[in-house]
Amino acid sequence: MNAFIDFMEKHFIPVASKIGAQRHLVAIRDAFMVTMPLMILGSFGVLINNLPIPGFQEFMTNIFGGEAWKGFGGAVWNGTFGVLSVFIAFLVAYNLAHTYGKDAVATGVVSVATFFTLGAALTGMNSSGLFVALIVGILVAEIFTRLVGNPKLIVKMPDGVPPAVARAFASLFPAMITISIFGLITAILAGFGIEDMFASFYELVQEPFMGLANSYPSALLIAFITPFLWFFGLHGANMIDPFMQTINAPAIEANANAIAKGLDAPYIVNKPFIDSFVNLGGTGVTLGLVIAIYLVGRKNKQLMVVNNLAAAPGLFNINEPLLFGFPIVLNPIMFIPFILAPMITVTIAYFATSTGLVPPATAIAPWVTPPIIGGALVTGSISGGILAAINLIISVVIYIPFIIMINIQEARKANI
Repeated sequence: MNAFIDFMEKHFIPVASKIGAQRHLVAIRDAFMVTMPLMILGSFGVLINNLPIPGFQEFMTNIFGGEAWKGFGGAVWNGTFGVLSVFIAFLVAYNLAHTYGKDAVATGVVSVATFFTLGAALTGMNSSGLFVALIVGILVAEIFTRLVGNPKLIVKMPDGVPPAVARAFASLFPAMITISIFGLITAILAGFGIEDMFASFYELVQEPFMGLANSYPSALLIAFITPFLWFFGLHGANMIDPFMQTINAPAIEANANAIAKGLDAPYIVNKPFIDSFVNLGGTGVTLGLVIAIYLVGRKNKQLMVVNNLAAAPGLFNINEPLLFGFPIVLNPIMFIPFILAPMITVTIAYFATSTGLVPPATAIAPWVTPPIIGGALVTGSISGGILAAINLIISVVIYIPFIIMINIQEARKANI
């Protein structure tokens, strides 16, 4: 194990660190972090309108004399998921321009204008246009930030002109050139018969990608890679978050729409699924570790000091005190359960959902929602909470033998 750790520290960690700090991935991650409250609100608006409780729809319709009561959820969706791609187009370009030290607001505005130049007003403003929004945000930032620094494209204003006006005219030609490039692309595509680029891109690229990411192997990979990166001190959740978010919002929306039509939800794997059934207490299902220490590690004073400090944050899925205080990071004994627990729990959760024992996740709960409660919220069913509780118990069972092993090692050291 020590040889393996040395190899990873020498060859893997430097590469992974560069990937984690890559400016485009960071820009995407930070953009979705800003929109997360909107997605949480929007998903609960949809969940209220389609709550899977027998008799709920009829009860609400009888009280309000029709389906006008669904207006609240619909309005909330329109202001959140309905325009999500517009926010992402702005925020990705904004964040990326900020890393280049350029005018971030102007870059974000040009990105939104470009997004609509491609025809977003037709079908691309909601999550179906998310992939195109990411591409537009990145490309616009790369093109516009280079043009805006070109002295040949700056409109020189007389002395005494307010700085805000001077900045606006400095961006005039770069903005015109950037938007015109994408306008030309739209015209060329229309010439080939592609009238709705967003719908075509969704059918050809985004939907198949979501299908691949929705499989059991992909769920297993997600459950593995996050704790694997954390074991070496890299923030695994942040590193794979851009990937998770690109499938998250469209999958949630597709699930909600399917349920509203009385159909089966098409997507099992999404971020609330991972948060509520796998990351119980944080990456590695570490709330199970906290409970395991209380059960069999109470005589180990060092462990108990750390555990007492980690217990309260762990209830809200914050586990840095355990990761670095236990420590789990670079601890050979904890490598196996730290990787094994999430892979087993994701397997149980996936097949419990695919077989219909538990409804799929159709809502987004804040990631700090306590375990079990989160499972019930994202599925709109008590069975979701029961599944989370079962996974938590299983994680405790997985961690107990390794805590006993640590206790034995500590006892041997004391007797030497």
